[in-house]
Amino acid sequence: MDVPSEYRPPKSSQKRRTKGSKSHQQQRVRNDFDMQNQQYMQNLGQPDMFYGGQVFTQHGYEGQLSSAPQYPGQQFLSDPVANMAMQYGHTLAGQGKDLVNQNIQKYVASSKLKYYFAVDTAYVGKKLGLLFFPYTHSDWSIRYNQNEPVAPRYEINAPDLYIPVMSFVTYILVAGMVLGIQGRFSPEQLGVQASSALVWLILELIAFSLSLYIMNLNTVLKYLDILAYCGYKFVGMTLSLLAGIGFSTRVYYGVLLWFCVSIVFFLMRTLKIHIIPHQGDDGFTKGAKRSLYLILSMSLIQPCLMWWLTS
Repeated sequence: MDVPSEYRPPKSSQKRRTKGSKSHQQQRVRNDFDMQNQQYMQNLGQPDMFYGGQVFTQHGYEGQLSSAPQYPGQQFLSDPVANMAMQYGHTLAGQGKDLVNQNIQKYVASSKLKYYFAVDTAYVGKKLGLLFFPYTHSDWSIRYNQNEPVAPRYEINAPDLYIPVMSFVTYILVAGMVLGIQGRFSPEQLGVQASSALVWLILELIAFSLSLYIMNLNTVLKYLDILAYCGYKFVGMTLSLLAGIGFSTRVYYGVLLWFCVSIVFFLMRTLKIHIIPHQGDDGFTKGAKRSLYLILSMSLIQPCLMWWLTS
């Protein structure tokens, strides 16, 4: 039986209404999802999401963050006091380097200074290797060219001032880092540390130069040579402090002990070439004993100063 047209439901309008309601619901769900996603992304940077090692979300507490273990050097990188100490140490070291260069140039001819700074990258690498491991080195003599020693870049056994000066500046920087990590940094404290190292170096130079004069030892050693040999200890001091910062106290003592033995061996073999062969025939035995005493004194005082200035 056919139903009158006025009582028939509009099929097309019902379908359109159904499709329209579904499309409206999907758009609403999509908008809610986008809003929640945007709010979640914004909350990732909020401090209430991470507090005290715990994770908090909109639904409450979820769990505990697993903190990764930090090595000592990582603690320094996040310490503002240590960073300030390093910056101040860099400034102080630069000022000290300029002051030393100005004072040296007043009393030393520039031509003589050029000899001690005539180095290159290859020489620096080989000389650092010799300082750290001198036990397999056999030839300790220095070559001469027309009664003048060959420049350090051509002779690994020649003394230089480049490595001592740069290692001294680096030592001041690292000392500032250590003071910052220990919470004892202050400009006065860093100045005392730098002044102490410089004063001890000058005292060494004066004492050994006077000893050579008083003992009447005929040697080709100059006071700049003595300054260079006494300044090589700053290489081991710097590396020891860096080992203590990056690893532990045991590593610091291990590196310090190794370099103490190495610097004693290096100086004894080097100074023996410079002093003992230049004695005369008259009283050779007595002169050799005096030379040996001086060599032992110069060599054995270095580990004591290395420990004192890094402890």
